[in-house]
Amino acid sequence: MGRYKYRSGKVKVEHHLLEGLSNYLKEIEKWDCVESIIPGRIIRQNKGRGSKGLFLKYKTITGYKLLYKVGTSVQEVFVVCRDYDEFERKFRETFG
Repeated sequence: MGRYKYRSGKVKVEHHLLEGLSNYLKEIEKWDCVESIIPGRIIRQNKGRGSKGLFLKYKTITGYKLLYKVGTSVQEVFVVCRDYDEFERKFRETFG
């Protein structure tokens, strides 16, 4: 049986999204420097609640890896972008 996948604009959805993540993705997909957004797996952590929100982790060959944290769950988000500097600037201006 194949995995359920679909594309909505620049977002390629292969996994469920944590509650609240879609609002962040809707903002990011408006940016011209972004070519594609791929949400990854959801990981449940046993440790207590930490910071909540979307965090820039590091550059990849094609863009950036982000982490979305809510409660004890974390979801990876991979962003394919044309301009690293523009993406990082917009991310910091928009999300702090």
